[in-house]
Amino acid sequence: MPATRSSSSARRRSTRALSPPASPGAASVPAAVLSPEEASSGSLAAAPAPAPREQAHDSEGPTAFVVLTTYFAYAMLVLMGHIRDFLGRMAGSRYRVLNGVKGYAPLLQDWENFYTRRLYHRIQDCWNRPIKGPPFSATMEVIDRRPVPRTYQLEPTEKSGKFLNLGSYNYLGFADDWVESCRGAVMKAVDQFSVSSCSSAVDIGLTSLQTELEANVAGFLGKEAAIVYSMGYGTNAASIPALMGPGTLILSDALNHASIVNGARHSGATIRVFRHNNPAHLEQLLREAIVAGQPLTRRPWRKVLVVVEGVYSMEGEIADLKPLVRVAKRYKAYVMLDEAHSIGALGKTGRGACEHCGVDTADVDVMMGTFTKSYGAMGGYIAGSKELIDYLRQNSSGSVYGTAMSPVVVAQVLRAFEIIEGRDGTDTGARKLQAIKDNANYFRSRLEDMGCELLGQKDSPVVPLMLYNPGKIAAFSRECYKRGLAVVVVGFPATSLIESRTRFCISAGHTREDLDLALERIEEVVDLLRLRYRKRWMG
Repeated sequence: MPATRSSSSARRRSTRALSPPASPGAASVPAAVLSPEEASSGSLAAAPAPAPREQAHDSEGPTAFVVLTTYFAYAMLVLMGHIRDFLGRMAGSRYRVLNGVKGYAPLLQDWENFYTRRLYHRIQDCWNRPIKGPPFSATMEVIDRRPVPRTYQLEPTEKSGKFLNLGSYNYLGFADDWVESCRGAVMKAVDQFSVSSCSSAVDIGLTSLQTELEANVAGFLGKEAAIVYSMGYGTNAASIPALMGPGTLILSDALNHASIVNGARHSGATIRVFRHNNPAHLEQLLREAIVAGQPLTRRPWRKVLVVVEGVYSMEGEIADLKPLVRVAKRYKAYVMLDEAHSIGALGKTGRGACEHCGVDTADVDVMMGTFTKSYGAMGGYIAGSKELIDYLRQNSSGSVYGTAMSPVVVAQVLRAFEIIEGRDGTDTGARKLQAIKDNANYFRSRLEDMGCELLGQKDSPVVPLMLYNPGKIAAFSRECYKRGLAVVVVGFPATSLIESRTRFCISAGHTREDLDLALERIEEVVDLLRLRYRKRWMG
């Protein structure tokens, strides 16, 4: 059985899974990369320093005033928190959390404990808001909550309201027209397959629908084969440890998603981080890795994998894919592309960052993506060579131990593919693809006209607006909530200390009237909180 194979056998197979048939060791052999002149002169050791990173969003960054006031605000929050803790230790049972429980280890480290109690809990109403019904773009129903006395808890009330949704990953608007576009196919799958196969795909959980979906994904991306997983996060977290291991090197973009970071850590591979979207720094690290080899032994790396994302979900930036791939291929490194936020949302036909950037999918060895955003479903996929996919099917923990993708979800994704590719006989898919692009660019341009500081670039469905000061995190969220806008705000530790922001996710389901209404209300909040950082040095 696949689950009982020895780890050493699995590691040997993982090396072959990402090795090109013509030259299986090329990724780790310096002689395959260097010219005779470079090899004899040792010129790689004197690699040029990387060029300064260009801001893809054309941002000048915060002014000195904003930086100083942001740090001052954090300092005051920490100071007042410690004062409250000092006084609280004299208040008896109400502050028993400060003294811990005798005989038990603390659940959180001291700083995490303090940050959670004194900073996060004071504004926790801005997150985890429960919704009632589908995540419609214009009329999502959000349930109100109230604090429970003498606790850190919030409890839902019987009151709810309709909100304009600017936070969901409903990029192509399938949540809005699901009844008309997808319901028939999904309900048919419920009748035929029920909601779960109750087994992993390598046992008896592989349905004909899943086989059809895997073939569809491979064909859509121009790859030999594909495998699908029941969870998007787990696709990276389970696949990277199967592909990489001791003696291998992962070069990861500094802003890669947590699923990539955790998958890389669990693999046992050596990890090097290159500056975000910076091909020059990537090249420097590759050259140094080839010259130095593995630590201690100095042997050549068994395998080198470069991992980047198509659209970075916190920044809205699109990968500078063409030069990154060019550098990786020059040094015989493999490339893994995470298209969670770009597949279905970028490119003329929705084929993601490769189509948008003009990169041949044949140059990307491991193509990863999810169905949780553009497809209105859940789960993820890996597409690549048949050898790679066969290996993952038998050795990745998500395939061997995880329950197979729900047939109901598979039916939803298959129907979404039909619509996106126009195989349903309508132009609905083409209109959705054009709408997400037009809506995202219109929304971005209007915010720029207001003088707001934005991250990201054109065509990205993710539009982050910078808040900086920690006091503005809760203020922005609550003021938008009062005005019927459901937004996502983000701060430390999800971002750096001074780069708090709100992240708008635009949908094809938004009408121009929806966006104009949202922008009108956002402008009120922008004026209230002084967020015109590009027009005024104080905001």
